[in-house]
Amino acid sequence: MPDLTTNYLGLKMPSPIIVASSGLTDNIEKLIELEQNGAGAVVLKSLFEEEILMEMEQTYLDMTSRPYIYPENFDYKDSEFKEDGIRAYLSLIQEAKSRLQIPVIASINCISEQKWIYFATEIEKAGADALEVNLFVPPTNLNNSAADNEKVYFDVLDALKNETSLPIALKISHYHSSLSNMIVNLDRKQVDGLVLFNRYFSPDIDIHNLSVINANSLSTPDDYINTLRWIGFMSGKINCSLSATTGIHSSDSIIKQLLAGADTVQIASVLYKHGTEYIDILNKEITAWMENNKFKTIDDFKGMLKHTDSEDMAIYERTQYMKQFRNFVM
Repeated sequence: MPDLTTNYLGLKMPSPIIVASSGLTDNIEKLIELEQNGAGAVVLKSLFEEEILMEMEQTYLDMTSRPYIYPENFDYKDSEFKEDGIRAYLSLIQEAKSRLQIPVIASINCISEQKWIYFATEIEKAGADALEVNLFVPPTNLNNSAADNEKVYFDVLDALKNETSLPIALKISHYHSSLSNMIVNLDRKQVDGLVLFNRYFSPDIDIHNLSVINANSLSTPDDYINTLRWIGFMSGKINCSLSATTGIHSSDSIIKQLLAGADTVQIASVLYKHGTEYIDILNKEITAWMENNKFKTIDDFKGMLKHTDSEDMAIYERTQYMKQFRNFVM
């Protein structure tokens, strides 16, 4: 029987399928169901940087509005204080760790290295196995250079590395002036893992109501291609773990990402469409494919079709482009 065990961020997982941060991972009942259906790990639904900062500010206002406040009170909120989002999040981590056998990865969605960074310590104390940081600096500020935008990623990583010993995965965008160089430099900064790629708000226009609306909240089965390209290109060139996400809707697309060199994949949209039971189906289909190809472990074929150092990726892709659109023949 093929073994689906894999390693990601230094964590052993019974399957390469991770359930991505989403509404599927926001309470203990859902997390238990995901594990029962064969998930290799779960990434908890993200807290937003803005949520953490707002609650910090509100706590400060609540404390300082009372008479005879002493500095020690800032380390403690009395029992009358209503459980807030931060406490609830830490409680979810603690309960998940007590009831699940698979790794529990916390998640923060951020755009800066502001004061929220302290929260990484609380996440570590609560028992999370790792921290995923969904970081997207939109390249839309007319006053920011590419270097300005990219500096945020390194500032966040440095701040987190100083705050916690948890493995850190950055979930990043493909919007970079030199994505391969960006990934290499993040690896040199000792990021533990990279998740390629995050999704972001995509505007559309409702021509009937003359309003801007959100387009494509869920990924489609064709969206995996861009991730596949970059997983295949960067695999073997960096030391950190790689997790592929966006558009992964079938066992075929999972196998392709693993062949390209991904350690794991992250899925969500397909589970919204087919239910959490679909994880079990995907695992069984991957197992059957491995049996047919006589692979005993994930490592037997992981990275088999990655880009190699002997190839020039730019020349290769240019040639394929010419073949497709100009009927170019070697």
